[in-house]
Amino acid sequence: LAACGGSDSTGAFNPAGRPQTPTASSPGAGEPAAADAPPRTLTVQQINGQVLARYRAYQRAYEKAYETNDPSGLGTYVMDPLLGIVSADLRELAAKGEIWRFHNVLNPRIQGRSETGATVFVIDCVRTLAAYRYSAKTGRRLGAFRGGARAYQAVLRYIDGTWKISNATEGQKC
Repeated sequence: LAACGGSDSTGAFNPAGRPQTPTASSPGAGEPAAADAPPRTLTVQQINGQVLARYRAYQRAYEKAYETNDPSGLGTYVMDPLLGIVSADLRELAAKGEIWRFHNVLNPRIQGRSETGATVFVIDCVRTLAAYRYSAKTGRRLGAFRGGARAYQAVLRYIDGTWKISNATEGQKC
Protein backbone atom coordinates (compact mmCIF):
# COMPACT_ATOMS: atom_id res chain seq x y z
CA LEU A 1 0.00 0.00 0.00
CA ALA A 2 1.83 3.02 -1.24
CA ALA A 3 -1.09 5.37 -0.65
CA CYS A 4 -0.68 7.06 -3.97
CA GLY A 5 -2.73 6.57 -7.10
CA GLY A 6 -6.47 6.03 -7.31
CA SER A 7 -9.15 3.66 -6.16
CA ASP A 8 -11.73 1.63 -8.01
CA SER A 9 -15.45 1.28 -7.29
CA THR A 10 -14.80 -1.30 -4.54
CA GLY A 11 -12.40 0.96 -2.65
CA ALA A 12 -9.39 -1.21 -3.50
CA PHE A 13 -6.31 0.89 -4.04
CA ASN A 14 -2.64 0.67 -4.99
CA PRO A 15 -0.01 2.96 -6.53
CA ALA A 16 -1.24 2.37 -10.08
CA GLY A 17 -4.89 2.64 -9.06
CA ARG A 18 -5.75 -1.03 -9.69
CA PRO A 19 -7.13 -3.43 -7.08
CA GLN A 20 -4.51 -5.64 -5.47
CA THR A 21 -6.82 -8.61 -5.24
CA PRO A 22 -8.75 -10.67 -7.77
CA THR A 23 -12.54 -10.77 -7.83
CA ALA A 24 -14.27 -13.56 -5.93
CA SER A 25 -14.76 -15.57 -9.12
CA SER A 26 -11.13 -15.35 -10.26
CA PRO A 27 -8.31 -17.77 -9.40
CA GLY A 28 -6.84 -17.33 -5.95
CA ALA A 29 -9.98 -15.93 -4.37
CA GLY A 30 -10.75 -19.10 -2.37
CA GLU A 31 -8.52 -21.26 -0.26
CA PRO A 32 -6.05 -23.14 -2.46
CA ALA A 33 -6.59 -26.88 -2.72
CA ALA A 34 -2.90 -27.56 -2.07
CA ALA A 35 -2.53 -25.36 1.02
CA ASP A 36 -0.47 -26.90 3.77
CA ALA A 37 -1.78 -26.98 7.31
CA PRO A 38 0.27 -25.01 9.83
CA PRO A 39 2.16 -27.19 12.31
CA ARG A 40 -0.19 -28.63 14.94
CA THR A 41 2.49 -28.21 17.59
CA LEU A 42 2.10 -24.42 17.47
CA THR A 43 -0.44 -22.60 19.60
CA VAL A 44 -2.84 -20.08 18.07
CA GLN A 45 -0.80 -17.30 19.71
CA GLN A 46 2.42 -18.62 18.11
CA ILE A 47 0.74 -18.82 14.69
CA ASN A 48 -0.66 -15.31 15.12
CA GLY A 49 2.84 -14.07 15.97
CA GLN A 50 4.27 -15.71 12.83
CA VAL A 51 1.51 -14.30 10.63
CA LEU A 52 1.85 -10.75 11.96
CA ALA A 53 5.65 -10.88 11.64
CA ARG A 54 5.36 -12.01 8.01
CA TYR A 55 2.81 -9.26 7.31
CA ARG A 56 5.13 -6.59 8.74
CA ALA A 57 8.10 -8.00 6.82
CA TYR A 58 6.04 -7.89 3.62
CA GLN A 59 5.17 -4.25 4.19
CA ARG A 60 8.89 -3.41 4.59
CA ALA A 61 9.73 -5.34 1.41
CA TYR A 62 6.86 -3.59 -0.39
CA GLU A 63 8.25 -0.16 0.50
CA LYS A 64 11.73 -1.21 -0.68
CA ALA A 65 10.34 -2.64 -3.94
CA TYR A 66 8.68 0.68 -4.82
CA GLU A 67 11.80 2.62 -3.89
CA THR A 68 13.88 0.54 -6.32
CA ASN A 69 11.29 -0.74 -8.85
CA ASP A 70 12.62 -4.20 -8.04
CA PRO A 71 10.14 -6.92 -6.99
CA SER A 72 12.85 -9.54 -6.32
CA GLY A 73 12.58 -9.18 -2.54
CA LEU A 74 8.82 -9.75 -2.51
CA GLY A 75 8.74 -13.45 -3.43
CA THR A 76 9.73 -14.40 0.10
CA TYR A 77 6.51 -12.87 1.44
CA VAL A 78 4.01 -12.79 -1.43
CA MET A 79 2.50 -15.27 -3.86
CA ASP A 80 0.29 -14.93 -6.91
CA PRO A 81 -2.03 -13.33 -7.67
CA LEU A 82 -0.74 -10.40 -5.57
CA LEU A 83 2.90 -10.93 -6.57
CA GLY A 84 2.01 -10.65 -10.25
CA ILE A 85 -0.10 -7.53 -9.70
CA VAL A 86 2.61 -5.69 -7.75
CA SER A 87 5.36 -6.84 -10.16
CA ALA A 88 3.37 -5.53 -13.15
CA ASP A 89 2.87 -2.20 -11.40
CA LEU A 90 6.61 -1.93 -10.70
CA ARG A 91 7.42 -2.70 -14.35
CA GLU A 92 4.99 0.06 -15.39
CA LEU A 93 6.65 2.56 -13.04
CA ALA A 94 10.11 1.56 -14.27
CA ALA A 95 8.99 2.09 -17.87
CA LYS A 96 7.87 5.62 -16.89
CA GLY A 97 11.21 6.21 -15.15
CA GLU A 98 9.59 6.80 -11.77
CA ILE A 99 10.02 5.48 -8.24
CA TRP A 100 7.99 6.03 -5.06
CA ARG A 101 9.34 6.61 -1.58
CA PHE A 102 6.90 6.34 1.30
CA HIS A 103 6.55 4.97 4.79
CA ASN A 104 3.54 3.20 6.25
CA VAL A 105 2.78 2.96 9.95
CA LEU A 106 1.14 -0.38 10.72
CA ASN A 107 -1.21 -1.62 13.42
CA PRO A 108 -2.20 -5.12 12.24
CA ARG A 109 -4.35 -7.64 14.04
CA ILE A 110 -5.77 -11.04 13.22
CA GLN A 111 -9.28 -10.75 11.79
CA GLY A 112 -10.01 -14.46 11.40
CA ARG A 113 -8.89 -17.75 9.93
CA SER A 114 -10.19 -20.58 7.77
CA GLU A 115 -11.47 -23.82 9.30
CA THR A 116 -8.23 -25.61 8.39
CA GLY A 117 -6.09 -22.79 9.77
CA ALA A 118 -4.15 -22.60 6.49
CA THR A 119 -5.54 -19.14 5.70
CA VAL A 120 -5.42 -16.22 8.10
CA PHE A 121 -6.94 -12.77 7.52
CA VAL A 122 -5.09 -9.71 8.81
CA ILE A 123 -6.83 -6.36 9.15
CA ASP A 124 -4.91 -3.14 9.56
CA CYS A 125 -5.35 0.61 9.57
CA VAL A 126 -2.34 1.56 7.45
CA ARG A 127 -1.23 5.16 7.87
CA THR A 128 0.94 6.52 5.09
CA LEU A 129 2.93 9.38 6.57
CA ALA A 130 3.82 10.76 3.14
CA ALA A 131 4.59 9.44 -0.32
CA TYR A 132 6.84 11.05 -2.90
CA ARG A 133 7.22 10.26 -6.59
CA TYR A 134 10.73 10.73 -8.01
CA SER A 135 12.43 10.53 -11.38
CA ALA A 136 14.51 7.35 -11.36
CA LYS A 137 17.00 9.04 -13.71
CA THR A 138 17.51 12.46 -12.11
CA GLY A 139 16.28 11.90 -8.57
CA ARG A 140 14.11 15.02 -8.89
CA ARG A 141 10.85 14.91 -6.95
CA LEU A 142 7.90 14.82 -9.35
CA GLY A 143 4.97 14.77 -6.96
CA ALA A 144 3.74 14.05 -3.49
CA PHE A 145 0.85 12.46 -1.66
CA ARG A 146 0.00 13.89 1.75
CA GLY A 147 -0.74 10.55 3.29
CA GLY A 148 -3.65 9.33 5.33
CA ALA A 149 -4.99 6.15 6.88
CA ARG A 150 -6.92 3.38 5.13
CA ALA A 151 -8.32 0.03 6.20
CA TYR A 152 -6.29 -2.79 4.67
CA GLN A 153 -6.96 -6.51 4.63
CA ALA A 154 -4.33 -9.10 3.73
CA VAL A 155 -4.93 -12.81 3.17
CA LEU A 156 -2.02 -14.97 4.30
CA ARG A 157 -1.79 -18.64 3.33
CA TYR A 158 0.46 -21.30 4.78
CA ILE A 159 2.30 -22.67 1.74
CA ASP A 160 5.52 -24.70 1.58
CA GLY A 161 6.16 -24.27 5.29
CA THR A 162 5.72 -20.50 5.50
CA TRP A 163 3.08 -17.76 5.49
CA LYS A 164 2.66 -15.77 2.26
CA ILE A 165 0.26 -13.01 1.29
CA SER A 166 -1.90 -13.98 -1.67
CA ASN A 167 -4.43 -11.14 -1.73
CA ALA A 168 -4.72 -7.63 -0.34
CA THR A 169 -7.47 -5.04 -0.44
CA GLU A 170 -7.57 -1.44 0.70
CA GLY A 171 -10.85 -0.09 2.00
CA GLN A 172 -12.23 3.14 3.38
CA LYS A 173 -10.50 5.72 5.57
CA CYS A 174 -9.93 4.60 9.14
